[in-house]
Order: sequence, then structure tokens, then C-alpha cells
Amino acid sequence: MRADYIPKDSMMHILAAMMPENRLALEASMASGLRINDVLRLRAERLARRMTIREQKTGKSRRVYWPEDVYLRLLKNSGPYFVFGGRLSERRHRTRQAVYKDLRRTARLFRLNGRKLNEHISPHTTRKIYAVEELKRYGGNVKKVQRLLNHSNEAVTCLYALSDQLTDRRLHGRTVERWKS
Repeated sequence: MRADYIPKDSMMHILAAMMPENRLALEASMASGLRINDVLRLRAERLARRMTIREQKTGKSRRVYWPEDVYLRLLKNSGPYFVFGGRLSERRHRTRQAVYKDLRRTARLFRLNGRKLNEHISPHTTRKIYAVEELKRYGGNVKKVQRLLNHSNEAVTCLYALSDQLTDRRLHGRTVERWKS
């Protein structure tokens, strides 16, 4: 299944209705661009405002700088082993399926522009939101976003960073003129 893009303000409304730990996990993903698995595997004893994380999917190392408010909430949420402890055992981390189910349950309650939300909302949607926000922040510099997402292929980065425009085109048959000089 492919994760769709939704605007950040719409995602914030959905997050506000979620269970607090799942909301924090998705906010951490949206603030850092990390995949939800990497966020959920954060070890409590290694948590720092600036830290290096080895991504599980790619095996690549990546530097993460947590915004102050997110970092303080991560610290407060930390258990003895993981920042996001499991439901049955604190020695295990929370599962991505738990976050996914909560997100889907909550998203079904919302409408965007009079329509039900896209069928393909998932925790990976936060990574696309991060990419779009960073592309805006860096004035359209796809190479910078590619480095931030730790992508090997620039074309994949473009799919993420331009996902707002691609979603708009798919849903409405129009393009968003954005990077005019």
C-alpha cells in the first residue's frame, strides 16, 4: 500500500484525536523524517537532543536534531528501556501496527475539503509531510531533502518532496505552481 500525502494542518487535527503515545510517535516522525519503526525503536538511555540513528531499513546512519518541545515530550514518555514501551512488556517497544491502527481509526472520523480522507493514510504519511516542509524550507533544493531523508535516489526524493503536488494533481487534475522565480 502506498502512503498518501495530506496537508500538515489536517494531520495535526488527526493527531490531536489520537492516543497520546501514538500521537507523539507520529509527531517525532514528522519532526525528524524518520520512519515510524526507527522512532518506535528509540532506546531511552540513548535519547539525546542531537543523536545519530542507524536506520533499520537501510542500515545507514543519520543525524537527528529533535525540536525542543518534541525532545522534552520524548524524555517524559521514556520508559526504562524504550521511549515507546510496548503494551504488554516494557522490555519491548511499541509496534508500528499499534500506531497504524490508531491512525486509521482516527482518520476515519475526519473529512478533508468535504470528502473522507484518502484511503492510504499511514504513519509513512508523516515522512512525506516532512519532505514537503523541508523542500519549502530550503527553497526547492531537492539534493538537501535527499540528504535529510537519507535517500540514494533523487527520483524517490522527488516523489516524497513533491507529493503535495502529485496528490493535488491526482485528486483534482490540476497542478500547484510553486517554485516560480
